[in-house]
Amino acid sequence: GPNWKLFELSEIGEDSSPLCFENCGTVQSSASATITVYSFPESVELRPLPAWQQVGKDLTLRCHVDGGAPRTQLSAVLLRGEEILSRQPVGGHPKDPKEITFTVLASRGDHGANFSCRTELDLRPQGLALFSNVSEARSLRTFDLPATIPKLDTPDLLEVGTQQKLFCSLEGLFPASEARIYLELGGQMPTQESTNSSDSVSATALVEVTEEFDRTLPLRCVLELADQILETQRTLTVYNFSAPVLTLSQLEVSEGSQVTVKCEAHSGSKVVLLSGVEPRPPTPQVQFTLNASSEDHKRSFFCSAALEVAGKFLFKNQTLELHVLYGPRLDETDCLGNWTWQEGSQQTLKCQAWGNPSPKMTCRRKADGALLPIGVVKSVKQEMNGTYVCHAFSSHGNVTRNVYLTVLYHSQNNWTIIILVPVLLVIVGLVMAASYVYNRQRKIRIYKLQKAQEEAIKLKGQAPPP
Repeated sequence: GPNWKLFELSEIGEDSSPLCFENCGTVQSSASATITVYSFPESVELRPLPAWQQVGKDLTLRCHVDGGAPRTQLSAVLLRGEEILSRQPVGGHPKDPKEITFTVLASRGDHGANFSCRTELDLRPQGLALFSNVSEARSLRTFDLPATIPKLDTPDLLEVGTQQKLFCSLEGLFPASEARIYLELGGQMPTQESTNSSDSVSATALVEVTEEFDRTLPLRCVLELADQILETQRTLTVYNFSAPVLTLSQLEVSEGSQVTVKCEAHSGSKVVLLSGVEPRPPTPQVQFTLNASSEDHKRSFFCSAALEVAGKFLFKNQTLELHVLYGPRLDETDCLGNWTWQEGSQQTLKCQAWGNPSPKMTCRRKADGALLPIGVVKSVKQEMNGTYVCHAFSSHGNVTRNVYLTVLYHSQNNWTIIILVPVLLVIVGLVMAASYVYNRQRKIRIYKLQKAQEEAIKLKGQAPPP
């Protein structure tokens, strides 16, 4: 309109407050305006995170902001995923790059989390909007290690000709899936299998111990996680130890024969014990001779050899059994000489000979050669009564023993007596009872007669004289 004049301002680079003047006659008046210059940040960057961050250690997040105005209305927000960790004003001159920092304590939950930085230019007071600019997200990897080192569970001594298990493990680490654990024996890695669980790892190797192995072997267990290396070392000793050789001149002999028992040790070991020999200092060989008897049948001979390896004594043993052939044995404990059975009862005849080989046995009556069954007799009969000869025999001899069997039985006359005696006792009882009743009645009658006579005499004395 006629009261307005338009001015065009150009190349405004910063906030300013232009003045407008007017002259009306001798009166001059003025008006001012505020011009706010804004610009979006040229770049917002979250500085690179460490390749691995240890749990429990401080992690500093750094957000680099370049440009952006007005700075008084510009703020930087540090984020973990969508979670706001910190909101800070950027401040400073728009031409000066600004770095916003915030420190957090790393935890296991931060493993794999995305961190970013977001700038917010708030122009809502000027009637505009809130403008945001987000940096590229960066992923964090955290790790945690226990205060202990890997644990080796394997013997210190390895015997040639055996298969040994080498085992190493570590618990309490995070993340176990990212860890690498391996075994190294004598500078080489044997075939092995590793296992990762929730918070532990392990490595297992099966090793065939051979003569080619050095007498001492270094064993290492190495665990690698993040930029950390944990290691356990141990020195293993390889040894060769053959069992002692135990021999009997004969494993099976007849009673009375001589048997030589010998034990020999090898590979630098010494015999420390041989059953049947008094204790003596260790020596490479021990032997003795015995006369085999029946008591030596199935006798076990034990031989033990010892070998010192790396300050430890190792033992190996051998056992052999001697078999002695001898004739039958039949004594009182094996077969009782006297038996008394009741006719009609069930009995068990225990009569068993022993020997090697096991003897056969029969029991026959002397009088007629009748066979007496050995074992359970279901019903004893009178006819079994008599003297028997029990005969045990084998390829190494024979032996006999007399057995006397008495059968208790009852004859027909005895049964008659048994029946008559109770009957006679009943008859005698009845006679005695009748006699008792008769005598009692007779005594009562005599007593009554005497009383009647006494009464008659009294009455006669009281009568008046004629």
